[in-house]
Amino acid sequence: MPDIYRACASIVVFRPAETGPGHEILVLHKPRKRDQWQLPQGGMEAGENVEQAALRELREEANLSVEVIGQSATVYQYEYPASYRRFRPDNVRGQRIRFIFARTGQDAKVQVDGKEIDGFVWVRREDIGRYIRRKQYIHIIDTLLAEAADLLR
Repeated sequence: MPDIYRACASIVVFRPAETGPGHEILVLHKPRKRDQWQLPQGGMEAGENVEQAALRELREEANLSVEVIGQSATVYQYEYPASYRRFRPDNVRGQRIRFIFARTGQDAKVQVDGKEIDGFVWVRREDIGRYIRRKQYIHIIDTLLAEAADLLR
């Protein structure tokens, strides 16, 4: 059986910045040792399109309703480390993530489940590096923010 990439969907949720002009994005915290902070995301289930999967994951992870404002052309594909693949009983070699864009109000209430997701932060672009360390993922976020700029005007 050939190796495959797991189909995933992610969502970039914007809200007006708490202070000053611009926007903040929602970043969630997973209780693990590496790469704890990420955009809301997860695997696509049978029959779901990218938007449906991303909205379902957002509800499951943050209990948040949003207004979808677009879909990204960006795809983030990466390989699982060999140390992780050793413990997988399948032929999934990594993930292929597609993205949608959404917005919500300043007063949006995020409610994490405390298990899969145990924290969250609304963050401006200039502060992303305080939470996300992987340069490749920061580059993807920068690409997504540039792509969404026209949608937020």
